[in-house]
Amino acid sequence: MLLPAVANAIQCGRMRKLLEVKMELLQCPYLGWAVELTDEREQHIRARHSDLMPAHREYIAVTLSDPEHVQISPNDANARIFTRWFAELTKYVIVIVVSDSSSRDWIITARIARRPAKGATEWQRN
Repeated sequence: MLLPAVANAIQCGRMRKLLEVKMELLQCPYLGWAVELTDEREQHIRARHSDLMPAHREYIAVTLSDPEHVQISPNDANARIFTRWFAELTKYVIVIVVSDSSSRDWIITARIARRPAKGATEWQRN
């Protein structure tokens, strides 16, 4: 028996596209499940934030698995901003995760910054 979403994708001719999407799942205990880093989003981060990727790619996973600060994005109530300080960089790594209505959480972007991002604090490590 096919799941309704898969059956719908087959009917709409999107199945091949769905299967072609390459992604990595990164654990995010704060959300309680894994977050997607698609190939397309990874290419975006490499192109726009080359100081983070590829040299410090592992910092994205560390920031999601053990953030110091989680905020609600001021631009999108469905987006969370995960922040962590890295002494070896003397900067913060910021990872923005979008949660959509289909129970999918995915990284939209990540970057290195001198200051934490702006947004309402949802959680902060003591």
